[in-house]
Amino acid sequence: MKGSLDNNLKNKIKTLIIENCELDIDVNDIADDLPLFARQSELELDSIDALQISIAIQNTYGIAIRDSKEMRRVMQSVNTFADFLQPG
Repeated sequence: MKGSLDNNLKNKIKTLIIENCELDIDVNDIADDLPLFARQSELELDSIDALQISIAIQNTYGIAIRDSKEMRRVMQSVNTFADFLQPG
């Protein structure tokens, strides 16, 4: 199953983001298609948050994202993240 269709995986990604970026929100506060790092993002994540998330992904899933262009593509939203982790 494609990651963006897997609600369990998307909730795990949201939890990972919340915990590693020390956000005071609930998983339901993050829409699956919400831009994570755009100027209009409600989360107000920055490059330090991106680094923390990428380290958490590496530790949790054993996947390292080393290319900055790929990281930007993967971290666009929870849906793009889920599809990266579980292409389907």
